Amino acid sequence: MKIGILTYHFADSYGALMQAYALRAWLRGQGHDAQFVNYHPAYVEGGGPFDAPWDLRKWKKNATILYMRLTALQRGLFGNRPYIESFEQFRKDHLGVSGPALETLEDVAGGDLPDVLVCGSDQIWNPSAQRGLDPVYFLQIPGAERCYRFSYAASFGRATLDPAFHAEAGELLSSLDGISVREQSGIDIVGSISGRIAVCVPDPTLLLGDFSGLLAHAAPGPSGHIFSYALRAGEPVAAICRQAASRLEAEVVSPFNPARRWPKIGKTIYPSPIDWLAGIDRSALVVSNSFHGIALSIILQRPFIAASLPGAKQGLSERIRNLLILAGLEDRLVTEYDEHRIDELIQTPINWLQTDQRLRAQRKDGEQFLQLQLAAALRTRSPEQEPAS
Repeated sequence: MKIGILTYHFADSYGALMQAYALRAWLRGQGHDAQFVNYHPAYVEGGGPFDAPWDLRKWKKNATILYMRLTALQRGLFGNRPYIESFEQFRKDHLGVSGPALETLEDVAGGDLPDVLVCGSDQIWNPSAQRGLDPVYFLQIPGAERCYRFSYAASFGRATLDPAFHAEAGELLSSLDGISVREQSGIDIVGSISGRIAVCVPDPTLLLGDFSGLLAHAAPGPSGHIFSYALRAGEPVAAICRQAASRLEAEVVSPFNPARRWPKIGKTIYPSPIDWLAGIDRSALVVSNSFHGIALSIILQRPFIAASLPGAKQGLSERIRNLLILAGLEDRLVTEYDEHRIDELIQTPINWLQTDQRLRAQRKDGEQFLQLQLAAALRTRSPEQEPAS
């Protein structure tokens, strides 16, 4: 079958690209023609158009849009060109993305729709300050009624959904033939706002579980370093890295983050998506507050310390906490810096055999959900959709 995937495949984000690669690779491994619907709305990274800038009630929303537009402009004019181009090359070589970007709902509806549409993974259901909820990421697309539509490991990005979005999200969910979410909290959100039953499935990176094909393309590089990958906040990641560097006598390296607003942690590097993956694979220790930073550490069986986001941002660490509970590694989540605790984690090896057994069970849940949805899609195909004999 022809399958269209809607996710943040366009983002210059290591985690977003790895989960996109993983879902497509799994579907193609099952014999399907899986491709990304090249939807790239301006609001996600570029801020998009201002909303009634004369209305003072919308100042916060428009301030966010202005900040994002200026950041995108600065990056385009002064960003590290080879670094930026490495993301584009990855999309072409390993995601199969081609053709012009589709910027609007109308652009997506005007294209050839496949037999099946899948939305997910990533935080596609997390309302943005500048746009709110996007119907495209719930597969509410004109003409898509003839497609079989389901979500795979879609995420709200936090443990609760703002009540202001309950009615809209409940209506948007009604279009889906099947619903799966990435976090247990997503089951409660879906049930409370729509009455629908959702299934919790693993992130696509955990579903695939094998990145040897990508690592084979990695450039030669050093090993034995501490790999620091921080998003949204520098602490307690920085403090943990300083202590780990002293204890392990290892260099700290941090991939460049254009959104960083805190002092740099260790040596800044500019890896391509594949070399970022190799940086985790070759590390002595990973310290991260990123979901995919931790997920890939577990898949590649690298020692890690997961750092919760501080203060009011702690809710955004819900997906990391859920992942670690599933893997039986919740003790490796640090909510605040504690020297004694960090020493214990550095010195305590991880039972990877036990972890792998737990992940296999989770992987089976994801595979069963996908197989059920794809089988249902085959049963519901209309005669005109069947290939000619």
